[in-house]
Amino acid sequence: MHFVKLKNDILGKDYSLSIAYVTERKSREINKKYRKKDKATNVLSFPLRKKEGELVLCKSVIKREAKNSKKNWQGWLNFLVIHGMLHLKGFKHGKKMEKLEKRYLSRTKFLIK
Repeated sequence: MHFVKLKNDILGKDYSLSIAYVTERKSREINKKYRKKDKATNVLSFPLRKKEGELVLCKSVIKREAKNSKKNWQGWLNFLVIHGMLHLKGFKHGKKMEKLEKRYLSRTKFLIK
């Protein structure tokens, strides 16, 4: 997956973003430690410094969610990366974030249904 253009559009060219893929076990462990939720999750966002952050993605959760909701898995992955980046930018869940998610997703070749 190539997320550089999305990262530059959302976070800026001088933002340092790392993306890690983890197992469900590791996702659950991290989610429990940092969010007090005892389950694996699709994406976690960690702002590390002002211009640096990390996204932690769990492919098996993402693929299962896509299959269960009959979405293209790469489109769903793109959406979740955008979602995570917007959290790194400081956005909380709500209408403004949803509008931005749609705008950035429309710039990718993968659209979710």
